[in-house]
Amino acid sequence: MKPTAKFISFEGIDGAGKSTHIAYVAERLQQALAVHDVKVFSSREPGGTPLGETLREVLLQQKMHLETEALLMFAVRREHIAQLIEPALSRGDWVISDRFTDASFAYQGGGRHLSLDKLNALEQWVHPHLQPDLTLLFDVPLDVARARLDATRQLDKFEQEKADFFADTRNEYLRRAAEFPDRFRIIDSTQTIAEIRQQLDVLIDVLLASSMKVA
Repeated sequence: MKPTAKFISFEGIDGAGKSTHIAYVAERLQQALAVHDVKVFSSREPGGTPLGETLREVLLQQKMHLETEALLMFAVRREHIAQLIEPALSRGDWVISDRFTDASFAYQGGGRHLSLDKLNALEQWVHPHLQPDLTLLFDVPLDVARARLDATRQLDKFEQEKADFFADTRNEYLRRAAEFPDRFRIIDSTQTIAEIRQQLDVLIDVLLASSMKVA
């Protein structure tokens, strides 16, 4: 029996450490799913397609009107869904995305205070029937996150924001997690890498097991 396709998103404020674990989860899943001839695709937002990667540089570097920023984020997301996510899932493959719509609620809604009603409308327009099967929210106190950002490289416009922005962004992430507890799992990212991977192993095993259940 072939496992059911799954969509996993990784979320967290800048410096939360989520990117450290994406490759690990992808490798673990690919090892488990290879016997079923199932592929695992890792992608990111903004980005994920040639158009998305072009617009990523614009979104991360250029200042723009808040609504323009939100609309562009969802435009990139629509292309990502159409060109990568939906085709992969329809083939039975699995998809891991470094950020998805929860990031728009957290950054544009929480951090920038865009109306959540407007974001809800965009979400319903762009992907009314698609949500991640599992969202891993890597959560850390703000001081830890800021200390982890590499001060030797050029920070993008979001990473340059003040503490209040990230406090509001984090709070919106936590609000989303409370609103959708069935798909969110909060990872305490102050733990060691080994401790986090032990927790991820459990979550991966549960997801793999659920994918093999007959509806």
